[in-house]
Amino acid sequence: MAKKQLYSIEFPVRCSPNILYNFLATPAGLQEWFADLVDQRDGVFSFSWSGGTPEKAKLISSEENKSVRFSWLNEDPKEYFEFNIETAEVSNQTILMISAFAEKGDIKDESMVWEYQVKELFHRLGS
Repeated sequence: MAKKQLYSIEFPVRCSPNILYNFLATPAGLQEWFADLVDQRDGVFSFSWSGGTPEKAKLISSEENKSVRFSWLNEDPKEYFEFNIETAEVSNQTILMISAFAEKGDIKDESMVWEYQVKELFHRLGS
């Protein structure tokens, strides 16, 4: 199996870091844009799409209004997907940075999936 590579994509967001964080770190917020159904128990989040078998990810770390990192239970524990919230110094704009792992040939397709998901997030945020 090919070694996966870390890649990052960023999106300017028209909302406060506090509001954005709630959409990234809570089951209710994630269910609004990321998956059809999200449950959480003991730091493990279950994500379901289209009534399929839930995919489980462990919450590795979170810093309020700053970042959330998950690791899929069925993947290499060194690999993760992460949401970072940054504020641009000059414009004071909120920036959502998504980092994840994918095989080199899949990075473009996976980035497109993230872009689709983030469009849904923006719709829910009204931005």
